[in-house]
Amino acid sequence: IRISPIIAPMNLPRFYCREALSPGAHVELPEPVARHAVRVLRLPPGAPMILFDGRGGQYLAHIERIERDRVYAELAGWQDVECESPLSITLVQALQAGDKMDFTIQKAVELGVRDFVPVESRRSVLRLAGERAAKRVAHWQGVVASACEQCGRNQVPLVAPVERLENWLARPVAEGTLRLMLAPDAEMSFASIRPTGPVQLLIGAEGGLDPQEMIAAQQAGFQAVRMGPRVLRTETAGLAALAVMQAMWGDFRGE
Repeated sequence: IRISPIIAPMNLPRFYCREALSPGAHVELPEPVARHAVRVLRLPPGAPMILFDGRGGQYLAHIERIERDRVYAELAGWQDVECESPLSITLVQALQAGDKMDFTIQKAVELGVRDFVPVESRRSVLRLAGERAAKRVAHWQGVVASACEQCGRNQVPLVAPVERLENWLARPVAEGTLRLMLAPDAEMSFASIRPTGPVQLLIGAEGGLDPQEMIAAQQAGFQAVRMGPRVLRTETAGLAALAVMQAMWGDFRGE
């Protein structure tokens, strides 16, 4: 494959393919990817791109041929390229109304979250169950993939199935995991914390966590931490906390 020297690999369009990729393979792009590549970006045959399958690293590729709505690509070599944070963060987010969940998930991926756990809390306006919940999780997984395409991540975070917060809190947690939840009146600040392993961040829905949920979370090992004197909206709180953690302990430090 020949890539124009004018176009640096980091500026090439990036697409996520769920099926496992391999050097030299000839693959048909997934229908949504093909549609976006040809109809939106108007890429012609021979156009270079980057493909990744979420298993780490990426592949230089180019469009081999276009047959109506079907697009075929040829892969070149695998590149060991990653931009993952050394800080492993799981965002446990209570269900948010409207399109807030999409926004939170998208930005959380950009901020380096490793996993996303949507939970139903007592104050959640949005209620999901059964097939409706499964469809929404699949949609959110698509939001994650699109965010990875945009921000350069080659490892795709997982969106867990929706479950009630109290049920999730009853699950065992890996030893050494730091569990945090925001509270404006908490005595502890981020500056007083030094994580030595994975971090789980619990964020409530509109109106925050119910007092009984706060107690249950504390009994499950969550520590309340403050982040300034102001009360933040649910769609602001988690993202602001993620940025703080990456700046203090993650790859925002530039080390």
